[in-house]
Amino acid sequence: MASFNNTILVTGGAGYIGSHTCKALFKAGYNPVTFDNLIYGHREAVKWGKLLKGDLLNMKSILKAIHIYRPIAVLHFAAFAYVGESVLNPSKYYKNNVIGSINLLEAMRITGINKIIFSSTCATYGIPDKIPITEDNIQIPINPYGKTKFTVEKMLNDYDTAYGIQNVSLRYFNAAGADPDCEIGENHNPETHLIPIALDAAVGRREKFVIFGNDYNTPDGTCIRDYIHVSDLADAHLLALRYLLDGASSDYFNLGTGMGYSVIDIINTIKRITGKSFVTVFDQRREGDPPSLLSASNKANEKLGWNPQYSDIDSIIKTAWNWHKYFISGE
Repeated sequence: MASFNNTILVTGGAGYIGSHTCKALFKAGYNPVTFDNLIYGHREAVKWGKLLKGDLLNMKSILKAIHIYRPIAVLHFAAFAYVGESVLNPSKYYKNNVIGSINLLEAMRITGINKIIFSSTCATYGIPDKIPITEDNIQIPINPYGKTKFTVEKMLNDYDTAYGIQNVSLRYFNAAGADPDCEIGENHNPETHLIPIALDAAVGRREKFVIFGNDYNTPDGTCIRDYIHVSDLADAHLLALRYLLDGASSDYFNLGTGMGYSVIDIINTIKRITGKSFVTVFDQRREGDPPSLLSASNKANEKLGWNPQYSDIDSIIKTAWNWHKYFISGE
């Protein structure tokens, strides 16, 4: 149960996963307050709780938000998350993702807020030394985006040791799908995720779908990934919040299904569900793409009680398609 003061500050709450989590928080009786600079977030996605436009690089704006709303905890989604861009412009990523997180933690320390759920990523593992990936896999991120998330995880450990700020880091695999009620969905600009790009091809917004690499050591030669429904990710944040509020110590968890689907598997499923065909072409591999990424999420199941409800691949693609055709393509 939420406490009497049930306000949760959600940085990046106007984004894809953040907005779905605000809905989950609201339905569970919490009062989510979104703090977002709206560079990549969408004002119209803030349907559950208030929106404060602000930037984590501005300490005064963070402190103002905390003083006004007195949250009992923070859910920290705010980050730049384009891997390719992070390679070309690491300064942008270290400034926003790391310095912004330092400012947030300092504001929490100053105001006495001692609980935070951090949106991390499987990119902190880099190219894994074993599959499926468990939480004890070595973390050697291979791009600046992953390195910024890894850095924040280490900062959280130090802030817990020194200042008692308890934290949970949630390492996502491939977030996908859309709200089953079709109230919110995935709408990145630019879009880099496989499923919405393929859906664009299905509705004719793209001339073709490009598959990067067909010579991997996988059954059909294309990369295999672990897809997790965004609503199941939102539920994991709610469970992690309750975990800390109930007095648990800091921890970290993988969030995936352990089920792997190749790029061709996804394309074939999209064609079957949408009833639409589209052109696919092969291109060279992208640097740094591991052949296979699969999660072992037993720890989240055992300690958080997390059981994904929407993450079979048909449900993921059906919800993404329902959102896409009505809110993106205008059908």
